[in-house]
Amino acid sequence: NLGGLSHAIVGSGIILLIASLIAIPFGIITAIYITEIKGRFSGLVRIMIQSMSGVPSIVAGLFVFTTYVSATHGPTALGGSLALGILMLPTVARTAEEVLKLVPDDLRSASLALGARQWRTTLMVVLPTVRSGLITAGILGVARVIGETAPLLLTAGSSTAFWFNPVKGSIASLPIYVFGMLQIGTEYAVNRAWTGALVLMLAVFALFFTARKLGGKDKR
Repeated sequence: NLGGLSHAIVGSGIILLIASLIAIPFGIITAIYITEIKGRFSGLVRIMIQSMSGVPSIVAGLFVFTTYVSATHGPTALGGSLALGILMLPTVARTAEEVLKLVPDDLRSASLALGARQWRTTLMVVLPTVRSGLITAGILGVARVIGETAPLLLTAGSSTAFWFNPVKGSIASLPIYVFGMLQIGTEYAVNRAWTGALVLMLAVFALFFTARKLGGKDKR
């Protein structure tokens, strides 16, 4: 008996949650810096974000493996989250940047004319106006990495049991579960691999459907 995949679903959830907590705030802050602050290095930051979009997932995994996993003596959920966060960041930042560009300049000008500082205008006027768009950016970032396998092989490892400690020990995940079942190759293992792939596809569909609904809901 090879067991079910509930532990892999839980492991993927933990990894994606931590990756989201890392990548989504940084992605939105990056978009704000490029669009609202327009600092001296905004052009350089934009180029870096665009370059990161083309980074192969295995390269992100190797980077985290070299800098973090090797130093902590083993794969962990946090290691996998860091790798996925690197892959999520460009998607979140670029989507958030395009969303922020949709805010009319009249709203910014009206807020500034009333005496509000730039940071207050951004926080109280711009961000609430595109709240659903920013949520969509985060969802698209998660959908981008939910099926990544190569980075997790190097950074998160695999497990056959439930594991909740993000900084110690290997953890299961759906992509690694599918990969492992296919490696075993027996009839029951392949069936479980197809089941895991179906769960991944349904999760991606649900994320894109939610992003689509949120993206079309707010007409502001």
